[in-house]
Order: sequence, then structure tokens, then C-alpha cells
Amino acid sequence: MNIETLREYCISKKRTEECFPFDETTLVFKVAGKMFLLVDIDSKPLSFNVKCDPQKAIELREKYSCVEPGFHMNKTHWNTIECDGSVSSKLILNWIDHSYDLVVSSLPKKVQAEFKKAVKSSK
Repeated sequence: MNIETLREYCISKKRTEECFPFDETTLVFKVAGKMFLLVDIDSKPLSFNVKCDPQKAIELREKYSCVEPGFHMNKTHWNTIECDGSVSSKLILNWIDHSYDLVVSSLPKKVQAEFKKAVKSSK
């Protein structure tokens, strides 16, 4: 996976915005104003941080060498994924989906309802 593929996938998700709130190389993807993925666009190999359910985060770190506790993040809720070719792109995309879904599920109920309504109306 490369930065272009990662970016295209993230911005294809409903109500996603991208920004550089920290510096000129840390690209952040947000849904409804909440971060679900951060990536240093200059990282070689590509690596990025995603939110993760705490129990699942531990399991992924134990099972995959490319998954580590979130660099510069809350290590309970964030993983750093290194795209080193050791796992499939499909699996990486699933981890991005999980992060996005976690953020959406943490939004206030009213915002979630509006979000779901917007998603249904766009189908």
C-alpha cells in the first residue's frame, strides 16, 4: 500500500475530511471532526496510526509484527500499522474500517442518527 491508495480509501468514506493540524507532513483523516487515522506522508515504509478496540489492539499486536502500540498516541486505543508487505492490503483496509467505525460509534446519539440518515440517503 502507498500513500495515494491510503488517502483515496480514507477520503472515500462518508463525511471524511483531511487536514494537517499538527505540521506539514502529518495528514489526519477525521469523521465528524474526530480523528480516525494519522499518517506521516514522508514515512518509509508507509506507516499510520488508527484507533482500535483495546482488546482487539492487544490481539493484533500479538499476531502481526507490523502492528505496534500507537506511536505518540494513547497506546490503549491506537495502533501503528507499518505497511511492510507482511499482511494483505485487504486486512489493512479492514483495520482502517474498524477505526472509522469506532469513531462513528463514539459520536453522540443525535450525531450518529444524522450520520446514518446521510449515509442512507446517499445510497
